[in-house]
Amino acid sequence: MPNIAVTTWSLEQTAPTDLLPAEPPEGDVRIRRAEIPSPEFSRYLYASVGGDIHWIDRLSWTYAQWREHLERPGVETWVAYDHGTPAGYVELAPQDDGVVEIEYFGLIPAFRGRRIGGHLLSYGAARAWDLADRWPGLTDTKRVWLHTCSKDGEHAMGNYQRRGFKLFDTKVEEEAEAPTPGPWPGAYPA
Repeated sequence: MPNIAVTTWSLEQTAPTDLLPAEPPEGDVRIRRAEIPSPEFSRYLYASVGGDIHWIDRLSWTYAQWREHLERPGVETWVAYDHGTPAGYVELAPQDDGVVEIEYFGLIPAFRGRRIGGHLLSYGAARAWDLADRWPGLTDTKRVWLHTCSKDGEHAMGNYQRRGFKLFDTKVEEEAEAPTPGPWPGAYPA
């Protein structure tokens, strides 16, 4: 397959006051923390949210790799539910010196376009800022950052910027073009 140019943008907030929350969507949308590390559930979310936008980095992870990642102190998964059905998630991971990365964020395709994403991102960023309150021993959050790329959804960058994230780095790299994996093989047309 041919190579394609992929642009990756890194964005950050450097103070809790940078966060510009979205209005909650109408309906029965709730956000809950998955408090018990579950490789099965986390892999389901990862594959279901990222299957049509080429999230492939973790598809080869073993059960042990998922468990090791999820059991790191401060790693949190916050899940949005629409009428009791998982709609998307945000995964937080602390780094050194009070830095928290939003490692993954997104919605399952069927739930996009319902104003859930802005609300979930707002909630996740707020939880990144107060992460140390739930994890004794972690340094208070001084910076929250994330990255998005040109393969992500068309509204991703705008959502991040509307929530108060500021661009701090841009990279362009060539990647081998690959078929969309879907949440399971063949779920989406190539």
